[in-house]
Formats: sequence, structure tokens, C-alpha cells
Amino acid sequence: MREYRLTDTEAKFADIIWANEPIKSSDLVKLCEVELNWKKSTTYTMLKRLELKEIFRNSKSVVSALIKREDFYAEQSKLFIEETFDGSLPRFLAAFTRSKKLSDKEINEIQKLINKHKE
Repeated sequence: MREYRLTDTEAKFADIIWANEPIKSSDLVKLCEVELNWKKSTTYTMLKRLELKEIFRNSKSVVSALIKREDFYAEQSKLFIEETFDGSLPRFLAAFTRSKKLSDKEINEIQKLINKHKE
């Protein structure tokens, strides 16, 4: 999968699109005016940037995702663990649980994931 990097502003914009897609580009402009206080030109400039990153497409004035939100954030999580914990999920979990105790529900969910993905 391609490596995607978004600025905070791009991520806010992307979340708006994902929450409303498919969306007419004119409706997206109106939504960004309300949500982000953007002008039409700002919305189209940002949309073009995310099209170049191959995350969204604007075809016949309808904006839709080329990558699902869940897939995007899954890739971001993998990159974070790779860069911060040398790709070690156990090291990430150890760091995470140093300052936050896991509930029984969270432990059960993690155990289910482990069992599901056991090789």
C-alpha cells in the first residue's frame, strides 16, 4: 500500500469528505465554508492536493474516496508503530499500558484479535 501523509488541515478536510461521500463538489464547497470557514478556492486547492495523493477523486463534479477511511488510518497506525517502536507491536502495547490500565473488555478484544491473527 502507498505511504500516505496528511497535514492536520488535510486530515480534517479528508474526514469531511469521508463522512459525506459521494458528495457533489459544490456541496463540499458549502460544507467547508461552514465547517472550516474556507473559500471556494481553498476547498478546490485542498481537494486537488488530496487527488494528487490519490486519496480522493473528483469525477464529473462528484467527490469520492479512492481509499477508505479505515484503510487510511490503519496504514497511519502501522507507520506510527514502525517509526516509533521499530515496528514492534508488543513494544507499542507495553508503552501504551504503562500509563493506562486495560479494562477487561479491552483485554478480551485484544485476545480475540491475537487468536484471529495467530499464525
